[in-house]
Amino acid sequence: MKDNQAKYPQLRFKGFTDPWEQRKLGEVGKTQSGIGFPDAEQGGTEGVPFYKISDMNKPGNEHEMVNANNYVNYEQLSRKKWKIIETVPAVIFAKVGAAIMLNRKRLVTSPFLIDNNTMAYVFDGYCNIDFGKTLFETINLPRYAQVGALPSYNGSDIESIEVTLPNKGEQVKLGAFFKSLDDTITLHQRKLEKLQELKKGYLQKMFC
Repeated sequence: MKDNQAKYPQLRFKGFTDPWEQRKLGEVGKTQSGIGFPDAEQGGTEGVPFYKISDMNKPGNEHEMVNANNYVNYEQLSRKKWKIIETVPAVIFAKVGAAIMLNRKRLVTSPFLIDNNTMAYVFDGYCNIDFGKTLFETINLPRYAQVGALPSYNGSDIESIEVTLPNKGEQVKLGAFFKSLDDTITLHQRKLEKLQELKKGYLQKMFC
């Protein structure tokens, strides 16, 4: 994309004419790597969510992480000296392995932990929450993976990515617009899933 096109998008909401600002992700936020999560510590149902990449598949987590397969209590946090990621909003994504190639990201809005196959990017208040999630959806993260036996990222790989950002007012407008679209898509996906289950039930009763 040409520099002028990046600063002045072709499609904008009425009233916004200021140029967008080119920045590196490391200038407006920071990455946070995950930690080891031994099997013996897993299985908790109360406390702080400890997210794995597989949690992205849980119903309700299509856009924002709202539930986890594992939670850890404060006794575990104290004993293991785990530090909760409390600066939110953040976006989480796969850090290593084949899951990187799926290019999935999820928003997190409450304190959390992540395992060492996962990375978080914390916005540090610079971006509107919904705009930040939308911004990450435009980034093809696998392009920045280090090639090896297993593809992977370092924090510096992510923080060196260049993006263009509008002012806060335009961020809010854009974030709300794309969140509304996401909510509508999710609603229709769930309706479709229910219809598919209904069809399956009819087939089993009529043809079995």
